[in-house]
Amino acid sequence: MLLIDCPYCGPRDEIEFRYGGEAHIARPLAPDTLDDHAWSEFLFMRDNPKGVTAERWVHVHGCRRWFNVLRCTVSHRIMAVYRAGESRPAIEDRAP
Repeated sequence: MLLIDCPYCGPRDEIEFRYGGEAHIARPLAPDTLDDHAWSEFLFMRDNPKGVTAERWVHVHGCRRWFNVLRCTVSHRIMAVYRAGESRPAIEDRAP
């Protein structure tokens, strides 16, 4: 079980949170102008790295705010937590 340190509420059990996908994705400015291929690329094509990745999480059973987590996909260790809109912290990107 993960212990996630909500930047607003403090440490809480992972069952209080929901995963929201990859963080720092550039959203299309005019999605209605995209063809089907470009739209499906935006919706479904994501990185699947081995090592540290940035993810979006929401505290659904708490403050209901969105924030970002740097998590190692190999060990599931949480390397950093930071508020949505903040820059990604500099973390050494290596798998254990």
